[in-house]
Amino acid sequence: MNEDAVRASLNYSVDNGRTIDYYFYEPDPSIKLNPPGTDLQEVEIKNGWPKSKDFSLDKEGFEIHDFPSTYDDFENEDSIKSKFYADVISFVRNQTGAKHVEVFDHTIRKRLPDDLKEQSEVKRPAVKLVHSDYTPKSAPQRVRDIMGDKADELLTKRVVFYNVWKPLYETVEELPLAVCDCTTSTDEDMLLMNLKYAERTGEIYVMRHSPKHSWYYFPRMKPSDALLLKTYDSETDGRARFMGHSAFEDPTSPPDALKRQSIEIRTMAFF
Repeated sequence: MNEDAVRASLNYSVDNGRTIDYYFYEPDPSIKLNPPGTDLQEVEIKNGWPKSKDFSLDKEGFEIHDFPSTYDDFENEDSIKSKFYADVISFVRNQTGAKHVEVFDHTIRKRLPDDLKEQSEVKRPAVKLVHSDYTPKSAPQRVRDIMGDKADELLTKRVVFYNVWKPLYETVEELPLAVCDCTTSTDEDMLLMNLKYAERTGEIYVMRHSPKHSWYYFPRMKPSDALLLKTYDSETDGRARFMGHSAFEDPTSPPDALKRQSIEIRTMAFF
């Protein structure tokens, strides 16, 4: 088997000219649904470790680094916020040079039932859907939601959303994260998806398939490793702005693989 790459299936979405939607409640039966992730495509996913020092947030849209933290109390939500967030802020500032970093959310990902409606706010299944977390509309709105009166001034300068993804306690042996090289995708590959809640509607991007997409993953990530993903950049000067990613079933995972446990911390960085 080629250790430099695996072949695996990813859940892309169909570009049929209609806005894709996902409901977190039972919609009216009269609504014609247009769900994401219905275009299953087998792709090559390359081992990123040999090039790990070459990837750039502003070019490919992702980087991987050592994560200098001894924190391991991931069952304690209050402790994560009061202690671990500080480690994340230092990490993002050191890697990006941002003037200020705000952590606004985190999710612990495990192998759970795929139905997101049944999950809690912070413990959810790994997302086996090619997506990017924010759009030109939803990212500034998130800044306004979090930063309040400071938002208008902050939005006059560069704002970037970074996700930090790392294992909790053990080496990742199954359900790793695949990341799409931004230089191989286009704005037209990004499809708007409405997230339908009972009280509001949010939006993210899902992606249509293109044979030009180049995918990477970092097999057997350890808790001392962290992926840094750029999911939004306010700059429109040609640098990476939105980065597609997805969990996937790794065909090389052993039958007795440890169940993946990871944390995804979402940050906004101001320059």
